[in-house]
Amino acid sequence: MKRNSVRLQRIIFSGSLMFFLFSGLPVFGGDVLTEVLREKGIISKEDWDRIEADREKKAAGYGEKKKSKDVPAIPFWSKKGFGFATEDGNWRTSMQWRFQGRFSYPDRSNEDSAVDFRDNPEATFELRRVRLKVGGHAYQPWIKYYIEVNWQPTSDSGSSPGSTSLITWRFTLDKYQWAQLRVGQWKVNYNRERVDSSGKQQFIERSIVNTVFTIDRQAGAMLMGHLAPGTFADSWYYVGVFTGSGTGEANDDGNLMWLGRFQWNFLGRDLKFSQSDVEYHENPTASIAFSAFTNIGKCTRWSSSGCGTLQSGFTTSLSLGLAFTSDTIAADGQFRTDGMVEEFAMKWRGFSIQHEFHWKQIKDVGAGVGLNGFTGTTSVMPSKTNLMGSYSQVGYFPHYLIPVVPKPLEVAFRYAFVDPNVSAGNDTLREFTGALNWFFAGHRNKITVDASHLSLDVPTGPALTEQRVRLQWDVSF
Repeated sequence: MKRNSVRLQRIIFSGSLMFFLFSGLPVFGGDVLTEVLREKGIISKEDWDRIEADREKKAAGYGEKKKSKDVPAIPFWSKKGFGFATEDGNWRTSMQWRFQGRFSYPDRSNEDSAVDFRDNPEATFELRRVRLKVGGHAYQPWIKYYIEVNWQPTSDSGSSPGSTSLITWRFTLDKYQWAQLRVGQWKVNYNRERVDSSGKQQFIERSIVNTVFTIDRQAGAMLMGHLAPGTFADSWYYVGVFTGSGTGEANDDGNLMWLGRFQWNFLGRDLKFSQSDVEYHENPTASIAFSAFTNIGKCTRWSSSGCGTLQSGFTTSLSLGLAFTSDTIAADGQFRTDGMVEEFAMKWRGFSIQHEFHWKQIKDVGAGVGLNGFTGTTSVMPSKTNLMGSYSQVGYFPHYLIPVVPKPLEVAFRYAFVDPNVSAGNDTLREFTGALNWFFAGHRNKITVDASHLSLDVPTGPALTEQRVRLQWDVSF
């Protein structure tokens, strides 16, 4: 009886050990115990090999999980730069550097006034833009973020050379394609030419229209959505409210800027914000858009440096020769500015076309002496002024028509005009620009050369003219 009891105890003990070993639960001194069981003949060599193999497999798996927990993100490289992402897809960050090296003669920027046309020529080499871009998503793929730091703004942008600024920061919730929310500070979706990145331009710089009519970067919130994608009704809508004070500035009064935009992709294919048909659209892709905004404040123009005042009769300063003056000379809430733009763009088999027509009205609540248009002459400041401007540009990769021409070469041409006061005469500014692009890696690495003929009508005498050439290397990595 006693012998049977001891045998039963051994069987229970051995069975318990086998359960713990094969179930994968941790057992103190597991290696020693398996050796003892094998020596006593309770388990065979084959059983022992199976136990060891299973234990090593589970230990390796536990190590892998621990390693994954300690190093949750894996590095990657894409067209948007170097970054990190988690295996579950909920976290992703990419970083990209970009710079533009540019040579210009006889001026680095667009001539806006009579004084600009008459000043001394300058041969300038500069780093026009040096940017760090960081973007991705957090917690969920539809919670997106993006920031952009400008390390090298130049003096003609309104900032001190070499000064650093955070020009863009935004968060976008796009869980639903038809209803997306964006908050932060960014280039507001008003007109295509401004929203197109300076790194995805067909020419070295935007047209003369941009200076007068863009609303640039603003801080605020916007609701947008993509409707009926892939159909005849394929379209985007944008409705936003912003401070109206421009980049990095607090609102100067209790008023806000309101904006609306509707873009119809009437061929059923969405047209992205980018110039030149580098991607080679096999099927025609086009859009028609209309936008409008209204704002009350001291700003009558906006740029990368923030709020400014056009000289088209909207300044109490007699600083001749400036296309715009500091907003510090204007009173808070002094101007009501309304604008509208009609826009068309298309890409197809290496061909691209882009056009905008702008109208802008500025109402001044005060009275004083200002500058008339771009002529640099003084006049009584009007209470209301209408401005008009337009540009049209086309580009083509001739390789697709003449195969002997190198494939990376694009030829482009642009015409633009600005009438700073519709009711006044002899003040229209015009631009004729031709360009050649050589794409090493699309817009991420390209060389551009362009040449412009600029003219300005003046009240008396022949129009003022100037020719300008520029060469630029734009690279992102």
